[in-house]
Amino acid sequence: MSLEGVSAALAIAPIAFLGSLMQGVTGFGSALVTIPLATYFVPLPFALAVFAIVDFVNAFRLGLENPRNAVVAESARMIPLMIVGIVAGTTLLVNLPREASLLALGVFVLAYSLYSLTRSASPATVSRHWAYLAGFCGGVSGTLFGAGGAPYAIYLSHRPLTKEQFRATLTLNSIFSIGFRLLAFAVTGLLAQDGVWLAAAAAIPTALVGIYLASRIFRRISREALIRAVGLLLLATGCSLVLRSLG
Repeated sequence: MSLEGVSAALAIAPIAFLGSLMQGVTGFGSALVTIPLATYFVPLPFALAVFAIVDFVNAFRLGLENPRNAVVAESARMIPLMIVGIVAGTTLLVNLPREASLLALGVFVLAYSLYSLTRSASPATVSRHWAYLAGFCGGVSGTLFGAGGAPYAIYLSHRPLTKEQFRATLTLNSIFSIGFRLLAFAVTGLLAQDGVWLAAAAAIPTALVGIYLASRIFRRISREALIRAVGLLLLATGCSLVLRSLG
């Protein structure tokens, strides 16, 4: 199924709410929900462009809450290689066929869901030098799949950060990552696709509602429990995407 115009916008709006609810509580993960679901209704490049706009608005909104909680030094180590990853990811995106993109997205979602479901409750602390690899991988995966937050989250979850620092630092990363991604999408013409801005305009209000609700429950819900529930959802979504790409 491939919807266009108003139909595409109406299909994407509720998906934006679900993704924003996840992002607002955990600080990441919206694209791991929104992009796989959106590809049932619109082409992958279209979904990536729309949710890059929506996610940037969400990240900016979250960044206004408690910016002092962000650990700037962690983000500063990731950003240079993040830019390199975005350039590499954009090159791949405009050249990969649709089936290969869907298969790659499915495998990526499956891999992360398995990691999320099997990791220990108290992950070991890793060296800050892993930030460079996280930055590059986040740049590539964010551009290809709209899911750059996963590598950043994996790295930061192994750093000695509080729940508030974890969320705020991920949000700071998202602002830079998605901002650079939007610039790359503008240069390659992905933001000029018919209907992208209409769909984004329809999705942003529902996304902001999701962020508002998530911010209210942030202090009342276990982040670990939510991420585990998301992992189960992503496991099913990843399997579905792999089957679709092979069928």
